[in-house]
Amino acid sequence: MTRTAAARPSSRRDRWIVAGLLVLTVVPVTAGIVRLVTLPAGVRLAPEDERYFDSPVPLVLHVVAIIPFAVLGALQFLPGLRRRRRWHRVSGRIVAPSGIFAALTGLWMTLFYPRTPYDSDLLTAIRVVVSSAMLVALALGIRAILRRDFVHHRAWMIRGYALGMGAGTQVITLLPLTVASGTPTALPRALLMGLAWAINVAVAEWVIRRPARRRRKPSRRAAVAPVPAGAVAR
Repeated sequence: MTRTAAARPSSRRDRWIVAGLLVLTVVPVTAGIVRLVTLPAGVRLAPEDERYFDSPVPLVLHVVAIIPFAVLGALQFLPGLRRRRRWHRVSGRIVAPSGIFAALTGLWMTLFYPRTPYDSDLLTAIRVVVSSAMLVALALGIRAILRRDFVHHRAWMIRGYALGMGAGTQVITLLPLTVASGTPTALPRALLMGLAWAINVAVAEWVIRRPARRRRKPSRRAAVAPVPAGAVAR
């Protein structure tokens, strides 16, 4: 049987993309687990953590939602796993609601938790826009799959995942300035965090719009018709 493009195995590029995404999940997943451990123990990692103890439920719900969204969402990019339809459907039914719940709780925390000294009106506005855009993208992704529109489902889910994974990229954008001069002040912090989300969106659009890999043309040797077994050259 001839192998079609739809049945191709995961390429090296696909595996590198997923590996990179899993690396980005380390930050939000680890931070979330630390929060879940320290909250019941009453450990305050920073002075601004007091707001979490005053109202812990939104943070706990956000962490519980973001962990499966981050990890299972990254694995959805592997073609080999996507072809396992049962796995893709089951994990998708976890990823999409988890992402929506993470966006809703993130929006609530942005609007109702007291601000830290490093936050600003600009960062608050960016977070509101990002959380709202993530909600819209995931909702459109669910709507598309209910209509059996697989192309738009894939595109909107990639966009929603990219917005949700901003915390991982923010480590990359914030780290150089933090190492050089300490914790950034409000304006540089807002701009660098916004840059991280912009990078994620740009990469998402590249993934969505990149052309499908062309199938290799058959070699000349494979194209030559086989000589019948009983044929004798004269």
